[in-house]
Amino acid sequence: MRTSFLLAGLWLIICATPVPAAAQERAVPYWASLREDEVYMRVGPSVDFPIEWIYRRAGLPLKVVRLNEGWRLVEDPDGARGWIAARLLDPDRTAMVTGEGETAMRAEPDTAAALRWRVQAGVVGRLGQCDGGWCRFVVGRRSGWVARDRLWGAGPP
Repeated sequence: MRTSFLLAGLWLIICATPVPAAAQERAVPYWASLREDEVYMRVGPSVDFPIEWIYRRAGLPLKVVRLNEGWRLVEDPDGARGWIAARLLDPDRTAMVTGEGETAMRAEPDTAAALRWRVQAGVVGRLGQCDGGWCRFVVGRRSGWVARDRLWGAGPP
């Protein structure tokens, strides 16, 4: 009887323990974003490898293309690839405006819909649902619909 109580207690402790990043792995490729304001991209999957890039932009969308224990091989909007510690990546989807100049953020997913804002290339925002060629896009307190082909991070990975 006492053994079953101990086993039940042990089971509860195991279930209540936070799941490590390695157990949260998903099928690649998938989208993620930077969790911190400063993140190092390394040339290999360990702190022993040299730093290739230093990102200073929380929320920047990245494509995760490979997993290696607690590290993720990622690709950034410019096509650079390197390794980032999994704990520094957020599963929340973001996107970055690409292309030349500004793009329209509209009230509805339609080119004839009212223009809400103009968004510069390079702006990063939260990505909502995508419907056809349009995606819900939120930048600060401003939200609307942006053409999917102007957003890096909005397509399939």
